[in-house]
Amino acid sequence: MAYKITDKCIACGTCQGECPVEAISEGEKYSIDAAKCIDCGACASVCPVEAIEAP
Repeated sequence: MAYKITDKCIACGTCQGECPVEAISEGEKYSIDAAKCIDCGACASVCPVEAIEAP
C-alpha cells in the first residue's frame, strides 16, 4: 500500500523534493503514484500540515 495525500494538502511542494522515486506529482493538491511509492515515509516526515497518511 502506498502513502496517500489527504485534503489537508496546501500544495507547498515540500514532499515532492523528498521522494526518492519521484512518485509525487503536482496538481491542485499533490498526489502519490501508488505504483511508484516504496512506502519509505520521507514525504510524510517533511509535510508541514501532516497531510500525508501512512498505508
